[in-house]
Amino acid sequence: MRKKVLAVLLAAVTSLSLVACGSEKAPASTAPAASTETPAASTEETPEGPDADGMLDGKFVETRHISVELYDRNVTEGTDAGDNAWTKWIQEQMLDRYNVEVEFVTVPRWTEGDEINNLLAAGTAPDICYTYSYPTIQTYANMGGVIDLAPVLDQYKDKLPNMFDWLTDDAIYQDKDPSTGTLWAIEGKRNEICRINTFVRKDWLDKLGLKAPTTKAEFEEMLIAFRDNADTLLGADASKMVPYSIGVDAGWRIATLIESFMDPEITDKELYINGYDSRKLTQNGTKEAVQLVNKWYNEGLIWKDFYLYPAGDATEDDMMKAGFVGAFTHNYDYPFRGNENAINAVLAAQFGEDAKFVAINPFEDKNGKYTKYNYGITGDRKVFFPATNDEVLASLLYLEFMSDQKVVEFLQAGEEGVIHTIADNGAWVIQAPDEAHHDWYQNSGKNIDMTINCNGLRLATPELTDLSLAYSYSNVDVQDVQDAIAAAKLDWKTPKVPTVREIKSESEGTDLDNKRDQAFCNAIKASEADFDSVWTAGLNEWLQAGGQAITDERKEAWEETYGDAEMLP
Repeated sequence: MRKKVLAVLLAAVTSLSLVACGSEKAPASTAPAASTETPAASTEETPEGPDADGMLDGKFVETRHISVELYDRNVTEGTDAGDNAWTKWIQEQMLDRYNVEVEFVTVPRWTEGDEINNLLAAGTAPDICYTYSYPTIQTYANMGGVIDLAPVLDQYKDKLPNMFDWLTDDAIYQDKDPSTGTLWAIEGKRNEICRINTFVRKDWLDKLGLKAPTTKAEFEEMLIAFRDNADTLLGADASKMVPYSIGVDAGWRIATLIESFMDPEITDKELYINGYDSRKLTQNGTKEAVQLVNKWYNEGLIWKDFYLYPAGDATEDDMMKAGFVGAFTHNYDYPFRGNENAINAVLAAQFGEDAKFVAINPFEDKNGKYTKYNYGITGDRKVFFPATNDEVLASLLYLEFMSDQKVVEFLQAGEEGVIHTIADNGAWVIQAPDEAHHDWYQNSGKNIDMTINCNGLRLATPELTDLSLAYSYSNVDVQDVQDAIAAAKLDWKTPKVPTVREIKSESEGTDLDNKRDQAFCNAIKASEADFDSVWTAGLNEWLQAGGQAITDERKEAWEETYGDAEMLP
């Protein structure tokens, strides 16, 4: 009955556009088992029977069943994100450790916000959900559709030692409302906080006798050289030349350029007030960065069709792999992802080992440094339980399981000889499985879609993790990865996250992410004469759709908590 009533309650919001948001069994003798340690038993447990939660020796006496969301990126033909050797291993381990059956519910990665919205509205969402969009969660929480985790964490904390040790109170209670005490989601933790790099074709630089650019002006000169020497670089394919490639999520794809125009001494308050939009649409300096990209676009230095292809479309990656792109800005490790299908791996196979993208820092700030922002440790996916979840403790124990270092290690690195080998220096070298072990293919890098509260490599020690990180990509040059990590870390800053009350307007904005993307794209492809008016129109549309209300309320919430302070303690 509760699920039917909730479905009726939530169905009213289905029109909202909420955007975030033959197998082989593991050999028992070789696949590392999860830690054999069990959570501390309740003080109510007696020698004669189970405790008040139905558990005996840390395990349910009666089998419980939970469902878990799992992203489907649809990246590799012949693999099933929800049914493979990894999911079977998780299911076996959870049943053995806790007597909990796990069912995986896959949702498309690039439309997960819409999909979870529909499942929540129908009352059929998995027991454990995750999304990058906290406002999505807050919307349903306000309607009674999400479980308040604050009291249940207090109740079951003694059964969750791995989770509290791994995430710490900082991540677990990051989203706890200081005025109401409610907690609708648990923040995941990033174990890799590098964010974005700019990459350039090293062989093109060498062929034209150019040095890697270290300023915006030098970067522009390089793009012009690529454009003007298309015949030399691409021969018969000269017409396909793309000096600099960006995508429809343009704010993300020019992020470090935007940050180079921002004040390096920006206050925590200003960063937060304008920080709802992760692409920094309203930050001071963003317009100047976009205007520069508009200039490049009108000079034929930018991929002319960048705005036509949605997230997840392979067209741009295919251009890179075909050798038509000279430079791009993206996730700090983007050309190394995908094993034998990685951009650099494909380039090397076609054109030789010198054909590859290398990381550079070409966007200087006003002080001549390369100020950029890393992810911060918290701020990853937010895990929440819909109100239809009838197995809260079993669901928390799933998060406890996914916080066990040994579990994460196996899901990321697998069995030695299948997913990883050990180098002479002790580094774990991650590799793609051979055909005999195809069912162990990872549908997301390091299986981050499965390790839902850990984003990034996490081995036995921080030292081993750091040593192995550059080896966690197969079919690419380890030194290129190490250089990319160093480039991403140069002059980086960690944004501080305030703890404030609920920002109600963040759950009320209409299609803000799409309007933001349109604002960026329309301004970039406008004529130079029309840039100001197009930029202003796009920005105003975003503000009127709810952006201004969010900015104003964030300012109010900051001042309610921190008064006149400009910086967080």
